[in-house]
Amino acid sequence: MKKISRRDFIKTVAVGGAAFGLNNVVPGFASELGGEIISPHGKDIVSVVKIKNDNIDYTVRHAIDLLGGIQSITKGKEHIILKPNLVSPSPRDVTKPEVIEALTKLMLEAGKDVSIGEGSAGAAPNYRQGVVGGVCRTKDIDTLNDIQQLVFRSLGYSDLAETLKVPLINLHVGEMSKVKLPDGFVFKEISLHHALTDTDLLCSVPMMKTHGLATVTLGMKNLIGVYPGQVYGTVRSAVHEEAAKVEPSGTASAIVDMVRANKLGLVVVDASTAMQGQGPSVHDGGQLIKMNLIIAGTNPLATDMVTANIMGFQPEEISTFVWAWKAGMTPVCLDEIEVRGVRVSDVRKNFLRPRVIPWSAISGYGPPC
Repeated sequence: MKKISRRDFIKTVAVGGAAFGLNNVVPGFASELGGEIISPHGKDIVSVVKIKNDNIDYTVRHAIDLLGGIQSITKGKEHIILKPNLVSPSPRDVTKPEVIEALTKLMLEAGKDVSIGEGSAGAAPNYRQGVVGGVCRTKDIDTLNDIQQLVFRSLGYSDLAETLKVPLINLHVGEMSKVKLPDGFVFKEISLHHALTDTDLLCSVPMMKTHGLATVTLGMKNLIGVYPGQVYGTVRSAVHEEAAKVEPSGTASAIVDMVRANKLGLVVVDASTAMQGQGPSVHDGGQLIKMNLIIAGTNPLATDMVTANIMGFQPEEISTFVWAWKAGMTPVCLDEIEVRGVRVSDVRKNFLRPRVIPWSAISGYGPPC
């Protein structure tokens, strides 16, 4: 049997959608943005910048400048939502406020209307003893409000928003809009907070982490946090249960559906302190590791591929990337990406890998409250 190369394997997955019954790529919002930054060589650009002297503000600005500058990235886009990863009230598990602060200031200086939005998985109002993961799933609006306000306050985001005079949006509750995904993997229609459908640009700002279901949680995986609890229940166990009918992780396919339903056009990865091992939280067994990096790009898949490679993973190891390729998303190989800033080989570390398990192996996680 002829041995197939890694490149040919990836490209076969990417272009062979018909074999998976994917003859039509969903025309999601992201494909309509037209703001993706491409190098003169036709490659997607990802910037990788080292943080020096703990100066996160300067590093974020430099990473954005290497992409062509904030004016270029946000041209024609007036309303922007920044989406950090605030999975819990623990500061060890989440995007640092300093990264969001730097991005917010950049956007405001460019004359943009900026909001910060999140739908956190868990906090004291839905903690329960005796259940897997310690959290329960609720659609109760008052509880969802309590969860989100506690997380915002605990992590300093409430004070940050007040200082910068920008809105904090609880993406769990409020007026919802429906986005149709006729060829979605898991959902043919997704409910989203109206702020997401009304915005011009969604910027995902994850913490660099490993994950027990998705292997890594980066810019695209961060969008699991925009499935509104008011519709799907917080913790997203109901989303995972539906996705598990499509593929074992119960995660990757639902991530790609949500990416295609949103106007995701910028990813800025907080890799100041990262997490390795059994992420996505220290409570789960994740271990913190100092990376001192900011990684940014306008193509979410390209940015995540470079970031995962810095963590020691090959692209085909990440189920989210494989499902993105099945959806027709590009790039499909690392050499189709131009990295600006420091060289990946100079900052790569082989992260402790999570023990990745299928969703079906998690019994009782996120039961209804």
